[in-house]
Amino acid sequence: MKNKSPLIYLLLILPPLFWAGNSVLARGIADLIPPVAMSFWRWVIALAILLPFTWRQTRKDWPKIKESWKIIFLLGLFGIASFNTLLYTAAHSTTALNIALTQSVMPVIIVVISFVLFRDRISRLQIFAITLCMLGAGYIVIHGDWQRLLQLKFVIGDLIMLLAVSLYALYSVLLRKRPDIHPLSFLTTTFAVGVVLLLPLYFWEAQKTPPLVLSQPVILSLLYVALCPAILAYLCWNKGIHEIGANRAGLYINLIPLFASILAVLFLGERVEGYHLIGIILIASGLLLFNLPFVVQKGRFRK
Repeated sequence: MKNKSPLIYLLLILPPLFWAGNSVLARGIADLIPPVAMSFWRWVIALAILLPFTWRQTRKDWPKIKESWKIIFLLGLFGIASFNTLLYTAAHSTTALNIALTQSVMPVIIVVISFVLFRDRISRLQIFAITLCMLGAGYIVIHGDWQRLLQLKFVIGDLIMLLAVSLYALYSVLLRKRPDIHPLSFLTTTFAVGVVLLLPLYFWEAQKTPPLVLSQPVILSLLYVALCPAILAYLCWNKGIHEIGANRAGLYINLIPLFASILAVLFLGERVEGYHLIGIILIASGLLLFNLPFVVQKGRFRK
């Protein structure tokens, strides 16, 4: 059995950190950038940043890319074009709290899809671990007050967000079918698929919304979502899933509410509360329990 470097687990911590910023930002600038425009320009900028460094490798991998065009198209559709467009759309009609809560369900959806498509099984201990992670994420989102769940109002944006989460879970599970090409070639081609698929939607939306004003907040927001939640997060997420599988990697999604809270403490002057610590303990316990069988198996192999 090949030992996994601890670096893999560090890589899987970075995407939730960047996506936490993306979720907060999506709600904060919902009135400045239409949702499709936000998603379209995010991927256009990300692709423009990548191409000067990746086009030679992408051209080298082109025969394998053409051979695997169906799975690349599906991954570009589910993970690039659909997820963020739906998230930005949901942010126009639902709250950041609801968006964070919905994303915490993604690990369960990943496990279900993995079983349906590939018959991946998990133990009762791992089911308990997933539950702990979800409870920890949810406890942070509701600020330790379960009464807030009774006050939640669900709107169309929540259904849109649930669809977004389901599609990204499908993307994560299907990554095992990605072609054997360089990670940057894969990123470049899936980003390109996303841009092409979003182009007609962008033109349609542009006819129905006011022209995009390139103010400083808009420009900085687009640069952030192109660099961090797009390029860096997707590189780390794809690599992590490739190394340890979608079921194990999916649990790290529960770090999004935690990181969103930390960002609020650092940049918005909020305080660290008891519910943060409880949430951290539950999430960390869930992550450790879920990975315990793999640690034990590795120990046996070494013997």
